[in-house]
Amino acid sequence: QVQLVESGGGLVQAGDSLRLSCAASGGTFSNYALGWFRQAPGKEREFAGGIGARGRYIRYAGFAKGRFTISRDDDKNTVYLQINSLKPEDTAVYYCAAGSEASLTTYRFVIWGQGTQVTVSS
Repeated sequence: QVQLVESGGGLVQAGDSLRLSCAASGGTFSNYALGWFRQAPGKEREFAGGIGARGRYIRYAGFAKGRFTISRDDDKNTVYLQINSLKPEDTAVYYCAAGSEASLTTYRFVIWGQGTQVTVSS
């Protein structure tokens, strides 16, 4: 199975931008759909967006539209999450996950990374 490692988080100020990366090893990367989730302190984990196998389509949560951009580079076995105009409420641990095409509808992913912390100061 594919293994996932997130990177790119850190402490930033409101209005800054970040690009998070999720590097994969094992499996056949191009065959997986990939999702990004976030979990803020004291709140449940929520779906931010996902991208289908070979980048066939992209889906975003309502809060992510306009500021979050998901892309993938199958030659580098990496999926990215670009976040622009960061807000304090974006503070969370961000996770990537791999699954089937159906995962983008059910939000049930069975392969997860360990997460990367994003902290946005006001």
